[in-house]
Amino acid sequence: MAARTLRLGAFMRPVSIHTGAWRYPGAYPDANFNFSHLKRFAQRLEQARFDAFFMADHLAVLNMPLNALMRSHTVTSFEPFTLLSALAGATERIGLVATASTTFDQPCHVARRFASLDHLSGGRAGWNIVTTSNPDAALNFGLTEHVEHDERYRRAREFYDVVTGLWDSFADDAFVRDVEAGISSLSVVLGCDASRFDPDAPLPEIPPTNAGQSGRERAIELARREGLTVRQLAQRLGGFGGLAFVGTPRTIADQMEEWLVQNGCDGFNIMFPYLPGGLDDFVDRVVPELQRRGLFRREYEGSTLRENLGLARPANRFFPERAAPR
Repeated sequence: MAARTLRLGAFMRPVSIHTGAWRYPGAYPDANFNFSHLKRFAQRLEQARFDAFFMADHLAVLNMPLNALMRSHTVTSFEPFTLLSALAGATERIGLVATASTTFDQPCHVARRFASLDHLSGGRAGWNIVTTSNPDAALNFGLTEHVEHDERYRRAREFYDVVTGLWDSFADDAFVRDVEAGISSLSVVLGCDASRFDPDAPLPEIPPTNAGQSGRERAIELARREGLTVRQLAQRLGGFGGLAFVGTPRTIADQMEEWLVQNGCDGFNIMFPYLPGGLDDFVDRVVPELQRRGLFRREYEGSTLRENLGLARPANRFFPERAAPR
């Protein structure tokens, strides 16, 4: 091995640097908007031990003549974080670098998206910082004129400091995950730090908050009415306070069927009491009972969400005659 070695990144948006490369013999014309192709490219790059798959981005259609746009594959592409999150599950080592603008975004959003991608990919996220040069992008964000050049760069420097500061605020050992303690749900409901309260004493006076009011008042009233300690209140409020089905697979199916046949609902969003056991119990025990009664599918009706929900595709308001049946 040489004393110095190369670092290689692949510039993958557009998938080729030439605007007409989609017309080349053997090229994939739809490569920029076809996940199967992009996944194959990323996996091939990883096999070659590339450092990174780099996803450039534009916040407006490129400001070039319309006739040129009609012949260019730079017009269409996936949103970077959506694509790279999907590629994270199809790769193991290659870096995943996305472009994010400091002019038309907020530091907390950028910090959260990159941190999420970094966790999903096991530490493979990278940020390409841009200030966005295309003046047409301003129109997509409610502005009539582009932000002045020097102001964009002043904002970028502060933006970078805020984003990296937010990342540094997340310590490696931030989550203790002590299963024997913790009353985080109570803190959320009350709008204050309930960990400072004596868990075995009555609920103290709660300071005013600008958070949710109705849930807070119900919790305080419950504690006062039933004389609950902080610990007891936390135990009562530890889960979701909506409709709950508790029982055997058969009795739970009975309740779900009653809601369905009485036109009380079309279905349910299931919240499991704990994971993975609660999910496994529902899948292994309740779902078969619902299937036995003919109340739930045994196979998917199609490959799209609309098909599986039995929904027709609405007409395109701009191109109603071109809408594909689905």
